[in-house]
Amino acid sequence: MAHGYRLKTSTTSPARLPTLAALPSEAHIVDIGKPLDDIDAFLQSNTLIVNITSKDIDGFEHLVRKIEASGIEAVLFVSSTSVYPDSCKLVSETAGEESPDHPLVDIENLFLQSRQFRTTIVRFAGLIGGSRHPGRFFRGGKVVKNPEANVNLIHRDDCIDILDRIVANGLWGEIFNACADSHPSKREFYTQAAKMAGAPSPVFEDSDERSYKIVDNRKLKRVLGYEFRHPDLMAIRFD
Repeated sequence: MAHGYRLKTSTTSPARLPTLAALPSEAHIVDIGKPLDDIDAFLQSNTLIVNITSKDIDGFEHLVRKIEASGIEAVLFVSSTSVYPDSCKLVSETAGEESPDHPLVDIENLFLQSRQFRTTIVRFAGLIGGSRHPGRFFRGGKVVKNPEANVNLIHRDDCIDILDRIVANGLWGEIFNACADSHPSKREFYTQAAKMAGAPSPVFEDSDERSYKIVDNRKLKRVLGYEFRHPDLMAIRFD
């Protein structure tokens, strides 16, 4: 909105409509788990950002058909770095290292294969920042498994900036990994985060096993010319 865009927003909950309308935005109900017969007005836009955590392939297939029948020219689909298995190495979006049986891979392809609009995929790492304080992720004695594994995380501020940069520059037809530069171990990162939250240190699984992946963000930085606001996870000071 600050950049002059007219904004439409959606939610699955009628109770949230007043909150979205107060932004101000044109607020709509969109639930891909239900019939989408009444979303034509919502799809009267140039660009659509799809940020839905559902793995309902049938629902997404129906959504794609609705987008194809609309005036949408470009789609920015928010995916996840969970499409990569723990291969104990650096993983990139250009090496074909995705898990073939991960539902998000099939959903990404639904968008990428359409000829009616252009799609860019952004695979976000684990979200932190704002209300998502990592020091509270493992409260109540929840055990942190695989504590020596490297974390792949991204701050909310960077998520918003990256989405904005892609739309502003019309970077369509791309796949980007979006993850902070640093990859401390779970033990190192969550111990410090719990301390900042004033919470007890997490309980770590007693295991020397280290199954991990390190998400490569170099393509994002090169193509977008992007510099992360929070590149070093250990340097972030959470509220």
